Amino acid sequence: MTSTLAAAAAGFGTGLSLIVAIGAQNAFVLRQGVRREAVLAVVGICALSDAVLIALGVAGVGALVVAWPGALTAVAWIGGAFLLGYGALAARRVIKPGGALRTEGEATGSRRRAVLTCLAMTWLNPHVYLDTVFLLGTVAADRGPLRWTFGLGAAVASLCWFAALGFGARLLGRFLTRPAAWRVLDGLVATMMIALGITLVAGA
Repeated sequence: MTSTLAAAAAGFGTGLSLIVAIGAQNAFVLRQGVRREAVLAVVGICALSDAVLIALGVAGVGALVVAWPGALTAVAWIGGAFLLGYGALAARRVIKPGGALRTEGEATGSRRRAVLTCLAMTWLNPHVYLDTVFLLGTVAADRGPLRWTFGLGAAVASLCWFAALGFGARLLGRFLTRPAAWRVLDGLVATMMIALGITLVAGA
């Protein structure tokens, strides 16, 4: 029971670290929340899309490891390198912040347009595949039989984050538009990513 909860918590923390970053998708969800336009649909699309991609990553990398056990070492080294790189970039943003999350922009105009925009930002963004399918799949594979529990934790983190952005936009908007807030978040992300990268590489 303890190991299951630990795997779920690790998945939640890892997923949140990868999702929490200044980007077009987060800005779009926050903007929709501030304007109260198609919030439920947008949050649902983002969370469900992440859940599907995380499942693909866990299943795909897990199947690769089962078919070729030696692949775990290679995947761990590559994934560890990516995580260390992500951590270094987040640490750099702490020292040299790039700004805050911008919520201004043109109104979406309709629910249909909001949905299509959200789908495009999610499924046409290559970084989404890197984060969910590859990186989360790689870290999950290291959990062995508990990889699906890890993946579930990551999917729950995605749901919590996007729900907080969308439905708590009027409260979070004031906080997330401050560069200092993102320096704190990036500091936490850098710590998590570097620690995970070292763990993967050391265990390879």
